[in-house]
Amino acid sequence: MPRPTLSHLATLLIMAATLLPSTVMAQSAPDRPPLSLEDTISLKRVTKVTISPNGDAVAYLVAVPRRLYEDPAGPAWAELHVVSTDGESRPYFSGQVEVSDVAWSADGNALWFVAKWGDEAEYPDIYRMPLDGGGAELIHRGQSGIKSVHPSPTGDAVAFLATEPAAATDKTLAEKGFNALVYEESTKPVRVWLLDLESGEATAQELPGSVWAFDWAAGADRYAVALAPTPLIDDQYMASDIVVVQAADASVLGRLGLVGKLGSFAWSPDGSRIAWIGAEDLHDPSAGRLYAAPAGGGERRELLPEYPGHVSAFYWQEKDRIAWIGSRGLWSEQGVAALRRPRPAGEAPGSGPIIRQVDGRPGLRVAAAIADSPAHPPEVYLLRAGAEPARLTHSNALLEERALARQETVRFRARDGLELDMVLVHPPAPAPSGGAPLIMVIHGGPESHYSNGWNSSYSRPAQTLAAQGYLVAYPNYRGSTGRGVAFSKLGQHAYARPEFDDIVDAKQYLVAAGLADPQRTGITGGSYGGFASMWAASALSEHFAAAVAFVGISDHISKFGTTEIPVEMYNVHARAYPWDDWQWMLERSPIYHADKVRTPLLIMHGDKDSRVHPAQSLEMYRHVKVRTETPVRLVYYPGEGHGNRNTAAQYDYALRLERWMNHYLKGPGGAPPPYEIDHAARLPASDTGQAGGASSPIN
Repeated sequence: MPRPTLSHLATLLIMAATLLPSTVMAQSAPDRPPLSLEDTISLKRVTKVTISPNGDAVAYLVAVPRRLYEDPAGPAWAELHVVSTDGESRPYFSGQVEVSDVAWSADGNALWFVAKWGDEAEYPDIYRMPLDGGGAELIHRGQSGIKSVHPSPTGDAVAFLATEPAAATDKTLAEKGFNALVYEESTKPVRVWLLDLESGEATAQELPGSVWAFDWAAGADRYAVALAPTPLIDDQYMASDIVVVQAADASVLGRLGLVGKLGSFAWSPDGSRIAWIGAEDLHDPSAGRLYAAPAGGGERRELLPEYPGHVSAFYWQEKDRIAWIGSRGLWSEQGVAALRRPRPAGEAPGSGPIIRQVDGRPGLRVAAAIADSPAHPPEVYLLRAGAEPARLTHSNALLEERALARQETVRFRARDGLELDMVLVHPPAPAPSGGAPLIMVIHGGPESHYSNGWNSSYSRPAQTLAAQGYLVAYPNYRGSTGRGVAFSKLGQHAYARPEFDDIVDAKQYLVAAGLADPQRTGITGGSYGGFASMWAASALSEHFAAAVAFVGISDHISKFGTTEIPVEMYNVHARAYPWDDWQWMLERSPIYHADKVRTPLLIMHGDKDSRVHPAQSLEMYRHVKVRTETPVRLVYYPGEGHGNRNTAAQYDYALRLERWMNHYLKGPGGAPPPYEIDHAARLPASDTGQAGGASSPIN
């Protein structure tokens, strides 16, 4: 592969000299071993937090990956724990359980949660557990997929969201072979159900659509829902509205009349207003603006006008003040918005943990958050006004025994002068002459972005790769979130170029800085990042020596006809339908450039993916296979969707990614490495049986 031209190289050297890294994280003790792939797969992650009514404890869910080669197939277990504000944590419902939601009772003396536990459980059930001891009490046996549970603020009612159950005869008919699925039409809507606490019976509230989020008003006489016309994901993305409902009879009291994407929402403490995170307009790629409006209808007010980032979470502090969390550049930040004085945010942040979620209550001086950093995956944090975020949990003692690679942030300029951000994870030794082998990890969306937090997972095991001598780069190309609406729209009707040219410019910046070897550069990513990886292997093949594409897009024409989100694709991505310009859509597809592929390409995909149909990977594989002599391999994961959920499938993916990169960036190259992985050698010598079930509360 050719090196940059002298004129381009000179420009990049000037950039490297003037745009220095903004933040450097210290490296752990070098005498400790690095994080292995097995370590990465085994790490626990906090996935939900909710603070108690008096603010003295936080209930949280933690994902616990299954033990490789020992546990039965499946996704990570999900346990329920509680941590006090002084950091004392204990498990409440743990072991081989799948807890999907948790909420405090109104008095703070009990936890309500949704869990699937035991072989007899066909669906998740609703449990109640006293905080001060005693086992979990089964309150309602699920008849369908229960999504969430919502005890009322008055303590005398409980609502939950669940799909409409199938008719009793459906199972019998299916057993006799009458199990035809009518595509999209037979998908069951999600309803609001009110639970009778004495009988455990639940009654559905009939609303004109499918519900995907819920919040009680303070008096429990009303609630608000995020309502889409159908349960289809495209309608949830592009046609949702916030609807106010009378709890007694399910009558609709009003709609806020929203347009575009919708995030979270919440009632004000006095029940007069509703605040939400929403889109600026129908074509805004991501819900990231903070709004409030009267609950009875009226003009909406944006609380952070011209905010140069994306609001990711909020909660009401008082009836006229909202605490918010924003993603801005490579960082997260906190602020408070007063309803009477909308104002822009202050200076850009440049340090601290990356806050992903927040949960607070009016009148409390503290809030719970999920946050991560370059040193650890998501954990529970406590937020207190005027103080730095305080970490409450330490879920992975293993990390104290591992040496973590140095992570830093840089800003560089694309060829047209646009400034872009990137996170780097460095190998332990200084870059050799000519630079270290480089792996570029491209995020999906493209309405997404990387922050300077924990960036290692099964599909991007940066810590393991860095320990093997790779420089791992996470660029935020144009069209990413975190830099305001206008920046996030830069990729619309501009598939592949110039957004993916930004990736090449990021590589050239690192080459010019002496950090990366231009001849040994690999690329990987999932979804839109998979599209980027296929495009890099084809239209930009001269820049990359290896590529791994995951659940990626290869053909925009056939993708439109097979995806579950065609309306979203039109409004926030392509801004055109295929028939508006067939040739443009084709030329922005990697299959059109498949004859140019000189980059060995590994393609992986879940065979049940409804977002990007698995045929997208098959098309690319077949085109490269027939039209070139370049090594190409296609791996399907049975039962997986748009990303691997099962622990074993995640590990297998990571092994194949690592081996492909090692073979073509540091190894002999040529023919692909063997397709087999000797998992059998890792099986236990004998069957040791199943691990124990859910534990009793620990007091």
